[in-house]
Formats: sequence, structure tokens, C-alpha cells
Amino acid sequence: MAITLIENFRAVFYTPFYAAFALHAYDEAGVDVRRLDSDDPGQTVQRLLSGQGDVAWGGPIRLLVDQQQPKNTLVLFCEVVRRDPFFLVGRTPKPNFQLTDLLGVKLATVSEVPTPWLCLQHDLRVAGLDPAQLRRIPDRSMPDNLAALRAGEIDVMQAFQPFVEQAIESGAHLWYAAATRGRTAYTAFYTTRACLEREPENLLRMTRAMYRTQQWIATHESAELAALVASYFPTLALPTLTNALARYKALQLWNRTPMMQPDGLLWLRDACLSGGYIQRSVSYEQCVDMRFAAQVMQETPATVADDTE
Repeated sequence: MAITLIENFRAVFYTPFYAAFALHAYDEAGVDVRRLDSDDPGQTVQRLLSGQGDVAWGGPIRLLVDQQQPKNTLVLFCEVVRRDPFFLVGRTPKPNFQLTDLLGVKLATVSEVPTPWLCLQHDLRVAGLDPAQLRRIPDRSMPDNLAALRAGEIDVMQAFQPFVEQAIESGAHLWYAAATRGRTAYTAFYTTRACLEREPENLLRMTRAMYRTQQWIATHESAELAALVASYFPTLALPTLTNALARYKALQLWNRTPMMQPDGLLWLRDACLSGGYIQRSVSYEQCVDMRFAAQVMQETPATVADDTE
């Protein structure tokens, strides 16, 4: 039986998911995985629950929200992006950036998805700052914010790749990489508990394929990775894609194993609580089933170890 995998939306930080297809990792693992395009991340869960797909990739924030319901149905089983892929990019240099530098400047944050702002506002709270004090523009897209930054209409924007490289190519300056805070569970495979019990062998094979992909990425240069996945970004210049991937690799954005560590998920949970996105605390065990990750790692020890920071 084929497994239908729902793509959350097209993004450079999702590169390991595209690399798995480009490397034919699923075929070699003996599972037929068919990718279903999606350009609306808000509908991914609904498409999964309606039976349009078997597995999706996306933010664990969806599992935290699911756990707020009386009957929760979703479970994470293979982590891929273990750190926050967003950045702050400003018009002027800020080599010794501190979060207090955001007070008094005009900041445009991400409107397309909630997680980037939830994480940044939690950074601010942890630093003892009030997010309500920011002069924040919350309702424009990343392409619009990039245009506004270039035009001098804002001082700093929050964005992921490739908008960061494109801004820097235009003379902007990197202020802050959210990945430097450490682990923040950001993207994983998830499915319904019914599918988990119905398709354990196929989900195990998917996890095995992703593990092979993770190890490949860890042992190859950014230029090789960019060439591998370039067809998924046909409008993006190859040098820009290469630089974007190199920056992510240097930040250790991607897991080298499929195992999700508790502290990354619990940091995200706390951000969602402090931002009012969820109202009730959730434990790691309620959201996660790492049986497949544990099995594939036992079968084949990592050739490149996953760091613990």
C-alpha cells in the first residue's frame, strides 16, 4: 500500500523532506511514498484527518493544539527540524545584537504561520521584556516585508530562508538566528494514532529512509545538497539556495537522527503557553511515539553522531 505524505508548504528549511525523495530513500527502504502538494499550512491537519493523506510533515505546535481537545488523534514519530529556522534581518549592522535592541525599532514579523512569533515573544519574555512594547507589524507576508526592508519602510524583519539571503544580497544585515537558542522542536512527521497502528511497517520504513537522508545531509557539502534539491525551488538562484543551506547547516538546524528530544518539544510548549496559543500544559509522552526512531537507530548506529546541544 502506498503512503500519501502531505507537504505542509514549500520551504527551504524543509530540504531534508525533498532530499529523501531525490535520494530515492523511500524506494530503497521498500515503501511507496507519494507526496501530496499543499500551499496552505492551516489545512494540513484537516486534510490528514479527512483521509486525504496518511502522514504529514509540519510543526509539533499542531500536536500541542490537538492535545487541547477532548479527543486527540495525532502523534509525532520522526523529527527532522530540531531548531528554529527563522532570523531577524535589519537595515543597519547590529554585530552585538541583544533582544533589547528590538525596543523602539519598527519590526515586521511573520504572518503566514504562528510559530515564529510565538517563539520570538517567548524569547523576549525569558529575557524579561514585554512583547507588547514592540512596534510590530504583524500582518504582512515575508515577500512584502522583504520589499519594505529594501525600501527603508521597516527597520528589521523576521523571516526564513531564502528571504534572509536575498535581504543580505541587497545589503541588509543579519541580527539574530533563532536557532542559536538551542533545541526547539520545529518539524516532524506526524500521523493519526489509527494510521500508526494500521501501518507500523510502512512508518518504520519511512523513518528508516529519513534516517538515511539525515546522515547523507550531515556528510555532504551544502553545494551538493543544493544541487540535489534545486528542482524543488525552480525560481531560486542556485548560489542563493546554496548559501541558504550552508547557513542552516552551520546552525545545526536539522537532526542527524529521527529521535525527538523532550527539551525541544517542551520549549515549544512553553512558548505556546506564554503566547496564549494553548491553555493547558502537555507532556512529551502525550504527543510523541519514537518507537520507530529507536528501532532504526539500534539497527544502524549513526555514522555522524547527533549532538546533544
